[in-house]
Amino acid sequence: MCQLLGMNCNTPTDIVFSFTGFSTRGGLTDEHKDGWGIAFFEGSGVRLFVDHQPAVSSPVADLIKSYPIKSKNVIAHIRKATQGEVMLENCHPFVRECWGRYWVFAHNGDLKNFAPALNGSFLPVGTTDSEQAFCYLLQQMRSRFGEVMPGMSELADFMREITAEIAAFGTFNMMLSNGEALFAHCSTKLHYIIRQYPFPVANLSDEQMTVDFSQVTTPNDKVAVIVTEPLTDNETWTQFAPGQMTVFVDGDVVQFASAGGAA
Repeated sequence: MCQLLGMNCNTPTDIVFSFTGFSTRGGLTDEHKDGWGIAFFEGSGVRLFVDHQPAVSSPVADLIKSYPIKSKNVIAHIRKATQGEVMLENCHPFVRECWGRYWVFAHNGDLKNFAPALNGSFLPVGTTDSEQAFCYLLQQMRSRFGEVMPGMSELADFMREITAEIAAFGTFNMMLSNGEALFAHCSTKLHYIIRQYPFPVANLSDEQMTVDFSQVTTPNDKVAVIVTEPLTDNETWTQFAPGQMTVFVDGDVVQFASAGGAA
């Protein structure tokens, strides 16, 4: 299946180190060679780069590895196709507008017999189960809350419900961001780490690359990195539990009280 990478920070940060290790899994150290993509939030805008070529050999991926775009929310994806042909329109992340802001989504997994009724407010361009799930999620979110975006606690409750509903059809590891928060749901496998002061020296497990984060950060910085498989071999990553939906804001896990318990 595919692999996911996300970053959520309290200050704009580049993802060059993590993406360098992640992209080698797109055809070199792993088999995810059916396209890739990455989206960066910058203010109200989103920089989106996608390519149907393997990430390990894509000139666009080389650009990302050498261009330190700074962002507070990033979502990346490397694809091993299960549904939909290898073509540009089937590459994640997918982007849509809702409530006057962009939403970015990527999915790892395979949904069987998933055919939700879409009313036309959000429609897929490609032929993946992932983009269909994204459109359904946004449609139900807009139907639930109407014309005004709700508060983060209400959104978190909704995300718990909708991800559980969709996950009933198969594997639904996913990341979603509106530029303010990053929502991550785990069906089978996701890990995260929060880097903060005192910052470590980190070694990539897929590349011969080491970074001393204390040299490129301030004591106030906080960075959450979420990924399918840990990217470094000398740090302690936290594994999600199956069915867990977690919200990251400003580089940290945010807990919301709800009828269903804590996030």
